[in-house]
Amino acid sequence: MSSPDPQVRAARNPSSRPAVRGPVVAVTGAASGVGALLTERLAASDEIKQVLAIDERRGECTSATWHVLDVRDPAIAEKLRGADVVVHLALDLDLESDPAARTAYNVRGTQTVLTAAAAAGVHRVVLCTSTMVYGALEDNELPLAEDAELRATAEATGVGDLLEVERLARRAPRAHPGLNVTVVRPAVLVGGTDTALTRYFESPRLLVVAGSRPAWQFCHVDDLCSALEHAALEKVDGELAVGCDGWLEQEEIEELSGIRRMELPSAVALGAAARLHRIGLTPSPAGDLAYTMYPWVVSGSRLHDSGWRPQWTNEEVLAELLEEVAGRRTVAGRRLGRKDATAAGAAGATVALLGTAAVVRRVRKARRRI
Repeated sequence: MSSPDPQVRAARNPSSRPAVRGPVVAVTGAASGVGALLTERLAASDEIKQVLAIDERRGECTSATWHVLDVRDPAIAEKLRGADVVVHLALDLDLESDPAARTAYNVRGTQTVLTAAAAAGVHRVVLCTSTMVYGALEDNELPLAEDAELRATAEATGVGDLLEVERLARRAPRAHPGLNVTVVRPAVLVGGTDTALTRYFESPRLLVVAGSRPAWQFCHVDDLCSALEHAALEKVDGELAVGCDGWLEQEEIEELSGIRRMELPSAVALGAAARLHRIGLTPSPAGDLAYTMYPWVVSGSRLHDSGWRPQWTNEEVLAELLEEVAGRRTVAGRRLGRKDATAAGAAGATVALLGTAAVVRRVRKARRRI
């Protein structure tokens, strides 16, 4: 009887696999979300020698070497020794997080990882932010070049943190000569994510601000992980936008989704959103609305020039997003319970949003009584 194929023997006995000459890659935030997906992907890659997984709890990937600690702990430098590349994904962008605590975690964590990586002899750090850092502005070109000025402000959820991460990325090579920092900026991320922009598609009606010209560019988490791996393997560097090719106009979004629009004057939409957030009824500040009003589509030319291509189209990602959010109901960024959702569906999103003035008045009266 002939002996098994060498690849079959290697699959049965990992220790018999030939030594891989690729890099040792450390992933922070490896136990959940994009970090968990990337850890699994890298651990299965023939081009990666070893994966060091770092998080505050142990994840499910058994092929990685786990280190359980907070990324703000300076002891992380010792855990990074032997790594060639660090992909830093330990960011808190949860809509429900306390903003001050979220910023403290994101900024301090990134600072610590960059300093620790340099101290440990790591030669490349890959950071992940968002194309939101370019800002959603009426005069944006379609598409923006990747080296376009970052004109976002801190008015949208988490964007201030991402801008600070970008500043740290630009300063790091000067502070730590020899350290290469690559920044990957995904478009609207879809695939098990919960953001102000994915919640937009949970509404009974799609809010459209009169006179605006939105353009939608998506990024599937599979494509993001593929781009992060591409960067970790040093096949591309610099500041990279990742997302589907092209974009969808608002009319195409409505046709593909089957969700009708609710058009409101800018003053009404922005005013209601600001009041609701100010009194704590919604997690999304008024600044989030800008990203549904104006374009912030970015060319992915650098990744394309390096040979990388997205596997998903905008139409396919939108279809997956709609499948994910089916059954959920959100009004003005606030996810509703079952009873609320039934009422919102019956009354319509217009009534729900315009009725916020009455809610604000009731809250103010209640505060005066206290």
